[in-house]
Amino acid sequence: MEAVSETDVQFWMAKAVNWGEATSCSALLDTSRHLGSLRSFLQQVLQGSTSEAMKMFPFVGQFLGRLCWNPCVIADERSQRLLLRCLNCLYSAEPLNAVEQKANMWIKNMLCHLISEEEGSVAHATVKHAGLTPKRYHSEALQKVVSLMTEEVIKSCDGLPNTSARCSNGNIHAMSTACAALVTCPQMSPLIGALLKHSMLCGSSCLNQEFIKEVSEALISKRLVLEDEAVVNLWCYSPTCLEGAAVSLLESVLSDHETMTQSLDKHVNGSLLQINFRNRVRLCVCVCVCVFRNVLTEIDENLAMRALIQVFTVCFLQRLTGQKPQDRLPLRAFFPHVMPSLLTPLLTAPSEVPREAWLDHLSWIRSLLQSVTENEEAFFEAWFLLVQCGYWVDTAAELLVLAAPENAEPLLWLLTFFHHPTNRGHQRSQQTAVAREAWTHLRMLFLTRPPPPRHLSAVKELLSSSLSANLVLHLFSNFTVFSHGPVSIITEITDKVLTEAAVKHRALWILASIRCRLNSAATWDDSVHSRLRTLQDTLLQT
Repeated sequence: MEAVSETDVQFWMAKAVNWGEATSCSALLDTSRHLGSLRSFLQQVLQGSTSEAMKMFPFVGQFLGRLCWNPCVIADERSQRLLLRCLNCLYSAEPLNAVEQKANMWIKNMLCHLISEEEGSVAHATVKHAGLTPKRYHSEALQKVVSLMTEEVIKSCDGLPNTSARCSNGNIHAMSTACAALVTCPQMSPLIGALLKHSMLCGSSCLNQEFIKEVSEALISKRLVLEDEAVVNLWCYSPTCLEGAAVSLLESVLSDHETMTQSLDKHVNGSLLQINFRNRVRLCVCVCVCVFRNVLTEIDENLAMRALIQVFTVCFLQRLTGQKPQDRLPLRAFFPHVMPSLLTPLLTAPSEVPREAWLDHLSWIRSLLQSVTENEEAFFEAWFLLVQCGYWVDTAAELLVLAAPENAEPLLWLLTFFHHPTNRGHQRSQQTAVAREAWTHLRMLFLTRPPPPRHLSAVKELLSSSLSANLVLHLFSNFTVFSHGPVSIITEITDKVLTEAAVKHRALWILASIRCRLNSAATWDDSVHSRLRTLQDTLLQT
């Protein structure tokens, strides 16, 4: 890295003097605008030796001291860390004279000022008369300036009578530029919210793109908390940020193995993507669904992906139901490409249908889906809607545990269509035959005492098939949860059948999907939930 130049030294010393303690809007704006360059300069100072720095920059201590009292600089974590490192480099481990001893004492006080609130520090004594610690002093100073800037933005919003108005205030762009380096500071949230609101009222693009990027990344990493309206304004201003949030949720679910043992619905709601703010909820849902749809076409057999899509849909429908009637859009607005006849039966939750009517409801869904399998244009949309409403497929799998043979056919067809929507070189009728064979073996395995060994071996063999593994595993998982046998026998069968780590991992995702469906149901069966937790623990332990 290049050595520190005399010109740079003079420039930054003048800046530090002009900024002072940055208690005015103009000082805060200018400090924030130069934070990135300041960090680069401090990094240059750190690259050389202490003696070199002192030779080129004899007033480096005064310079660093001024920065230590600038609330805007020390509010930025990266700048504060660089200040700490610079001060540490100036400290003399073995002071040779009284000057170095005095310098060490000053450095100790500055370090205490930055990282502690020790009452013995000079920094503490300086603001003691105000009854404040240094940390609180800087926080309130920054908050005061931000409050003034927020009021200015709000007043400029009032001057925009409608969404077609044009913003002529160049200071809005300057403010957003200044905020970019400080978006994770809690004090900045009101100003960020006001700027995002202004962006929606102003017909022209007036926000700094780096500011938009930093706000989006801080929201995704949960280092920034904003009101719902502000978040939706960000996504309306930049749909790219909304896509980024959807991709982040997807990546976290696919990569975080703990997600499948926790409540997936809480994970989805915590992602901010279920924000329900007036009719703008349509934008959030439609963009997320588009992202999920594109990924699903690439990894259509990934059970984690399917579970996420299903739970996202459940959470969305719950939020939509909670909206005021005047704010609620018709379901057709969210599913414009699906045959209208499919929407009502699939988007109706199982908890809204009497249990004794489940079989008829599922038979109705099956007949509707069969009618579109020959229509190539409508086919994918129908299947994707079934994936979104996978709770009905889970319901079919649950009914198959105790279903009579004469009632099994529509349920097995639905399960097969869910896992094998296209022929892919093998006939769907053959897959339905595999599902029927697996169901027959599972009934004997879970409903007969003791479990017949030959049926256990048959299920293991079917699970080893790359073509039908997820279908068979879906059936198997529901038998483990909903059959009425003793838990000890169920876990024993599970241990013997699910022996491969990859299969156990996929089974855990199916159990997570089952749990989310049960959590959203009107009834709560403690014995089923207890068995579900036991099965999850068994798979995790082994």
